[in-house]
Amino acid sequence: MATYAKPENALKRADELIQVGQKQAALQALHDLITSKRYRAWQKPLERIMFKYVELCVDMRRGRYAKDGLIQYRIICQLVNVNSLEEVIKHFLHLSTEKAEEARNQAQALEEALDVDDLEADKRPEDLMLSYVSGEKGKDRSDRELVTPWFKFLWETYRTVLEILRNNSKLEALYAMTAHRAFQFCKQYKRTTEFRRLCEIIRNHLANLNKYRDQRDRPDLSAPESLQLYMDTRFEQLKIATELALWQEAFRSVEDIHGLMCMVKKSPKASLMVIYYAKLTEIFWIAESHLYHAYAWLKIFTLQKSYNKNLTQKDLQLIASSIVLAALSVVPFDHTRGASHMELENEKERNLRMASLIGFNLDPKRETREGLSRSSLLSELVSKGVMSCASQEVKDLYNLLEHEFLPLDLASKVQPLLSKISKVGGKLSSASSVPEVQLSQYVPALEKLATLRLLQQVSHVYKTMKIDVLSKMVPFFDFPVVEKISVEAIKYSFIAMKVDHLKGVVLFGNLDLESDRLRDHLTILAESLNKARSLIYPPIKKASKLGETLPLLAETVDKEHKRLLARKSIIEKRKEEQERQMLEMEREEESKKLKLQKLTEEAEQKRLALEYTKREEQRIRREIEERELEEAQHLLQEAQKKHPKNRKKQVIEGEKVTKESLIELALSEQLRERQEMEKKLQKLAKTMDYMERAKREEEAPLIEEAFQKRLMEEKVLNEHEQQQEIEQSRLRHAGDLQEKRRLARMLENKIIFQNKIVSRREAEFSELKKAREERISELLKSRKEERETKRKMLFCLQIEEEKQKKLREEEEARKLEEAEKKKKEEAEHKAKLDEIAEKQRQREREVEERARREREAQLGKFVEPAPIVPRPAETVTAAPSSGKYVPRHLRERIPVTAAAAAPEPERRPSRPAPDAERWGRATPEADRPTDRWRSGSDDRRPPSFSGTSGTKSSTWSSSRGRG
Repeated sequence: MATYAKPENALKRADELIQVGQKQAALQALHDLITSKRYRAWQKPLERIMFKYVELCVDMRRGRYAKDGLIQYRIICQLVNVNSLEEVIKHFLHLSTEKAEEARNQAQALEEALDVDDLEADKRPEDLMLSYVSGEKGKDRSDRELVTPWFKFLWETYRTVLEILRNNSKLEALYAMTAHRAFQFCKQYKRTTEFRRLCEIIRNHLANLNKYRDQRDRPDLSAPESLQLYMDTRFEQLKIATELALWQEAFRSVEDIHGLMCMVKKSPKASLMVIYYAKLTEIFWIAESHLYHAYAWLKIFTLQKSYNKNLTQKDLQLIASSIVLAALSVVPFDHTRGASHMELENEKERNLRMASLIGFNLDPKRETREGLSRSSLLSELVSKGVMSCASQEVKDLYNLLEHEFLPLDLASKVQPLLSKISKVGGKLSSASSVPEVQLSQYVPALEKLATLRLLQQVSHVYKTMKIDVLSKMVPFFDFPVVEKISVEAIKYSFIAMKVDHLKGVVLFGNLDLESDRLRDHLTILAESLNKARSLIYPPIKKASKLGETLPLLAETVDKEHKRLLARKSIIEKRKEEQERQMLEMEREEESKKLKLQKLTEEAEQKRLALEYTKREEQRIRREIEERELEEAQHLLQEAQKKHPKNRKKQVIEGEKVTKESLIELALSEQLRERQEMEKKLQKLAKTMDYMERAKREEEAPLIEEAFQKRLMEEKVLNEHEQQQEIEQSRLRHAGDLQEKRRLARMLENKIIFQNKIVSRREAEFSELKKAREERISELLKSRKEERETKRKMLFCLQIEEEKQKKLREEEEARKLEEAEKKKKEEAEHKAKLDEIAEKQRQREREVEERARREREAQLGKFVEPAPIVPRPAETVTAAPSSGKYVPRHLRERIPVTAAAAAPEPERRPSRPAPDAERWGRATPEADRPTDRWRSGSDDRRPPSFSGTSGTKSSTWSSSRGRG
């Protein structure tokens, strides 16, 4: 990190880097200067450096750098010049907003460009894949690339500024201004997700403000200016939430405003309270809480009448009419009828919560259900004069639905009034904070109320009515809708009716067993029978029993009273436990958010600390080395002081050698001292062992004496307890005898009753036993039939398998016989072919011999030829009976005949044919291709190895003669 003598030098260096296009280096240089500990005092050049630093962060969209620099600058300016920090932050917001507006102006399709659910989320993998594989090169993608990053950066800017300015009394106005601008950003671009996060951020800031009350520069909410800023921020949040239709967030904003009012115990201005209740009317109407909607309208009426001097009679009449119609829109029956205890407790807590939001104080300890209810609201409207301010149509409608009894004409008289009321409405001229009032929104609820009143009045007059007639009497809805409305009314016991679609009639009256007349008939019957029994068998009054019962009566009453008190305390504890759990859940959520925030801050601090650590490493190393040397010298001095006789001359060969030698000397000295200490401890342990043994020898007789004494005392106590147990057993036995005599008079009746029960059960048992035996016999019969069927089936399958096996064996034997027969025929055919071939070769040899003789006779060189005697090998191979090939080594073993020993004339050896070389022998003349063609033989097998030397010589001579 480069150091500068003055901050201006860093600014000049940054400008130079920017001119050469190195914005990242310029930003890093300014960042190092701002985070340096050297410049902790505020100077005027630091403000100009911060302006340049913020401009670079905005140009490069580096939100993390901007946050880091602003935090450091806040530390510098906090005690000296807060206005400088305010100017820098305003400049930062201005630049971010300006860049976002420029990007929006460049994009033509803003809605497509801002079609992102969450500005803090990264790009999804699907979007990245689509951007690479699709052919989208036009405007939509360019809009998304231009606009969305700048809007993300603008949102990050708002978050950063709010985080820096939070809970600072000197920057409250800037904090409120930033929050308002962030709300307008969410409203302008319909950013619902960011709006929820923004509300949560502001809510956490207020919670931390109450949690850390000893924080320096903490805002004081009791001050009017601070309270007004916080109130304005919360009311702006409520307005934006209702405009974005985020009703849940709007309700949480209402709770925030109410909590802030309870915290400071002051009410805002009347104009703000009118906005508060106007937004509550919208929220409750969307939530279909018509009762609380009407109470909120009543609060608006009271505030407008008391504080709005410009309120005209027409506006007052419109507000009063809205209140009356909202009160009439509430269903006329109680939804908590027949609910469980837990549901009633939850409903009570909900009523208390809503009453506190609306501004009505209810006693939480009251057990009655008369809190916020429809009847109390209508009576309050009459008592406060709201009814007199309403229009005439509304008054007539109220009288018809609440006071008149017109079962046949009610709907026909209500319908024209509703048509007139639906046309009334508009913007209030004298109450700008109240939204536009349209009475037509109450028409569906009023039509439902008119239908319920008509059914209620008809049920008092008629017992049966045709469905067609009833449908004509209700012009608002079809009969299925009327039937659906009546189901809810019957569920909460508002009317009693039954629809018979088979007969096409509606039956009115208490027809089921759960009606009020038949609900307690079993209880009444039991009480009557108990009275008759007491008259027939009057109880025997005994003075002794009464005397025993009266002392216990007060104790029983006391126990019952304590039990009820304990039950009440348990209920209260459960409620407190539930509230505590809710608070713990909220605390856990807040702690999670704080932990996440803390983790991000820690990550930033780690990044800053890493740079600081690198700069401090060399200094720390030097300090460690110096400290080690000092410690070694100190150990040497101590060793010399303790043992001056054992001084040794140190051999100094260098600093490292000296340190090691000193440490070894100190360790050896510590080892010697430890050994001496161990010897002392062993000696002390031996002494304590002797002392403990002596002490135990002395205390043994004393322990035995105390044991005998304790044994006698327990024996006496045991005898006394046994005597008491005998007395109590005797008293219990006497009481049991008395009870037995009292119950003896019922013994005969008991025996009669017992005999009846036993006889009836025996009959039932015999019937059940007979039925069981029949069932078992049927089951055995069916199982026997199944076994028989299975046995037959298995037998058939076995016979079939044996038949198939026999057929397979016969087929295999036939195939084997055919194969052997075919093999034998082939062998015979081969032997015949060999015999024919041999005869052919013999005939060819005779022809060649004859030809040779003729040539010799013509040339005059006749020589007596040797007789032609076949070789033994030829005899072996030509045997027609064998038909097998005889190898050469077997042919040589056959004895040679005397006829074959005749001398042969000299002849020139003939050159073996190629086939002879392959077969390892000379090719006989009969095997030559010409001879085979001449003889007409079609034998393709390898040539035979038979033949004589004379034949070979003749063949060579004839071939030479032809040549």
